[in-house]
Amino acid sequence: MTAVEIDHRLAARLPETVRDHGVPDAALTVVDADALRVSELPGDPTVLIANLPYNVSVPVLLHFMETFPHLQRGVVMVQAEVGERLAAPPGRKTYGAPSAKAAWYGPWRLAGTISRQVFWPVPNVDSVLVAFERDAESRGDEELRLRTFRIIDAAFQQRRKMLRQALAGVLGGTAAAASALLESAGVAPTARGEELSIDDFVRVAVAAGTFSDGA
Repeated sequence: MTAVEIDHRLAARLPETVRDHGVPDAALTVVDADALRVSELPGDPTVLIANLPYNVSVPVLLHFMETFPHLQRGVVMVQAEVGERLAAPPGRKTYGAPSAKAAWYGPWRLAGTISRQVFWPVPNVDSVLVAFERDAESRGDEELRLRTFRIIDAAFQQRRKMLRQALAGVLGGTAAAASALLESAGVAPTARGEELSIDDFVRVAVAAGTFSDGA
């Protein structure tokens, strides 16, 4: 097991705690670092298990999925609001940029609820377990991922607007140019970001790359 812990005191104490519980020879490696800045993990672990604080849940998950392609599956505990967003399908009110970006790597689903009563002190929110599995094949290279994520961000920054308006700034500079590109990708210019799946966003990104290359 490889554990990542930002608190220096806890990181130092964790091996002692494991030994105190009767496992002196445990195969445990503690990485004393900020999970948002970790770029290497010893042993190339394939499963992620985590209890993530609310304010960094999505950034940590996306960073780990991007940085460590050997992570194939996992279960994380997050606050209920975050978990519902991660697992939301297109069309749901909770579907947004985190949902679409997480889906780039594979499917996510709610795997259980955690009562606030199991924590001390009792928080004001409930938590959920979210499970994921990485798709066997990547949707594209790093350039396509970055382009797709820029389009996702633009779509949800103005989620009430139609895509031809919300994406004008990243797809040609005008609503007319955005409409033409969206139509070439098979996406209705009058749709809104919350209606698009990750595959829809990827098609738009591919079309945007083709347009840029042709220009």
